[in-house]
Amino acid sequence: MTEGEAATASTGQWKAKRILGHALQSGKISHAYLFHGPSGTGKMTMALAFAKALFCTVGGEAACGECIECRKLEHGNQQELKQIAPDGASIKIEQIRELQRSFAYRNSGAKRMVYIMERAETMTLAAANSLLKFLEEPQSPVVAILITDNGQAILPTIRSRTQWVPFLPLSPDYMLTKLINEGASPTLVRAAVHLSSGLEGVRELIQQNEFAEIRNLVIQLGKECSTRFTAAMLTAQKALFKTELAAHMPMVLSMFMLWFKDFTQFQAGRQDKMVFIDQLDWISNNAYNRSFAGWVLCMEHTLEAGKRIRANVPPQLAFEQLLVKLQEG
Repeated sequence: MTEGEAATASTGQWKAKRILGHALQSGKISHAYLFHGPSGTGKMTMALAFAKALFCTVGGEAACGECIECRKLEHGNQQELKQIAPDGASIKIEQIRELQRSFAYRNSGAKRMVYIMERAETMTLAAANSLLKFLEEPQSPVVAILITDNGQAILPTIRSRTQWVPFLPLSPDYMLTKLINEGASPTLVRAAVHLSSGLEGVRELIQQNEFAEIRNLVIQLGKECSTRFTAAMLTAQKALFKTELAAHMPMVLSMFMLWFKDFTQFQAGRQDKMVFIDQLDWISNNAYNRSFAGWVLCMEHTLEAGKRIRANVPPQLAFEQLLVKLQEG
C-alpha cells in the first residue's frame, strides 16, 4: 500500500487498516486473512493494496509504488498474485486445484505468493475442503486473502485458520459529506448512501443509469399512490414492468421505503435527514395526509411486498397489491 492507496482503501475502515498495518510493520504476516463485511466497503481495494505492500521490496507499512514488484502489480504483471472468482454460481474444486498446481509450478522457495478469493462463501464443500488442505500444507510462503460479505457462511474449519479483518458499514452522514465534496450529485447521493454500506457501493449505484430513473419513478409513484390510484397502476405497468427497471425491484422497494420515511422525518422536524430533499415542498404540503403511524404502516406494507417477492410471488402482482394497500391506507 502506498500512503495514498492505504487512505483510499481504508477510508472509515480503521480496524482493518490497524490489523494489516501492524502485520506489515512487524513482519508478522499471517498465512491467511478473511476480509469480511458488507458489500461496497472496500474489501477488494484493500486486498489489492495489501498484496502490493506484501510484494514491495522496500518493506514497511506502505508499498513504495516505485520498485519493480510494485510496478508489476500496477500493470497487472505480478505473476505471484492470483485472483479467484466464482465460476458461475460457485467456486469449484477444480479452481482450487488449478491454484495449487500454479503455485507448485512457480515454487521459488522463499519468494512470497498471494492469492485473493472473491465471494469465498460460494465455495462448494469439495472446494472448501481442498482449500483447507492447501491452507494447512502450503508448498511455499503463501498468503491467502479470502473476501466475503458473510464471514459466518465460511466453513468453520477454514474460519478458524484465518485472521479475521472486519470491514464496517460507514454512516450515511459520513458518506454523504464525502461524496458531495467529491462533486457527486447531492440528490442521488442522499438516496444511495442509505442503500449501500460503503463508499465503493454508493459510487457504483450513482453511476448506474437506472438509479436516477428509479428515483424519479419512485417520486412519481409515491405522489400518485395515495391520491391517484388508477394513475399509479398505469405508471407501474408502463414505466416499471414494461421496462428494464422491472429487474431492479429490490431497489425500487428500498427507495419506496425511503420515500415514506421522509414523511415521518418531516413530521418529526428532522428535515435535514430527509432523502428526497428536492421534494420538500410537496412533502410538506402532504405530510399530514396521514398520521405518523400511517406512514410507518406504508413502510411495513413495502417491507411485506419485498418478503412476498422473495417468497416467489410474481413481482408485478406483489407490487400491485402494495399499491392497493397504500391506497386503502
